[in-house]
Amino acid sequence: TFSAAISACEKGGRWEEALQLLSVMAREKVESNTITFSAAIGACKKGNQGDKALQLLSAMAQRKVESNAITLSTAMGACEDSGDWEKALRFFSDMMQGKVELDTITFSDVISACEKSGQWEKAFQLFRMMAPSKVESDTITFNAAISACEKRGEWEKALDMFSFMAQSKMDSD
Repeated sequence: TFSAAISACEKGGRWEEALQLLSVMAREKVESNTITFSAAIGACKKGNQGDKALQLLSAMAQRKVESNAITLSTAMGACEDSGDWEKALRFFSDMMQGKVELDTITFSDVISACEKSGQWEKAFQLFRMMAPSKVESDTITFNAAISACEKRGEWEKALDMFSFMAQSKMDSD
């Protein structure tokens, strides 16, 4: 099936082939679904093609294919990889407003996007939203938030977070 082939492209990071298969599906009038689009978006993410991933998300909306948490999180991760923290933040906001269940990976992706772009305040703010959202932080989210503070010389905030991490009995590497 097309979905299986596009999923294989995703696993191999073969974004061009994934997009070609989507085009063939459209040309042959084979209906695409959330799974096929999610896999193609994932292939674009692995191939560092954040803009292509976002184009696919737009195409989903145009074709009235419903996105889900996996699709949106993958697209947000593509924004993180391309350093586009503002788009990642928009996706995150859309997910919150759309009542999509947020998880540790979702928070990690958006915090990392902010960290990579030097947006320590946003990263710290997002990190602080995790507990009220009933989402557990992990070593990855702590590291991203601490790194964001460190990169901007906010060593006191970084140390506070490290202390909180130690109190949480989290493994510190």
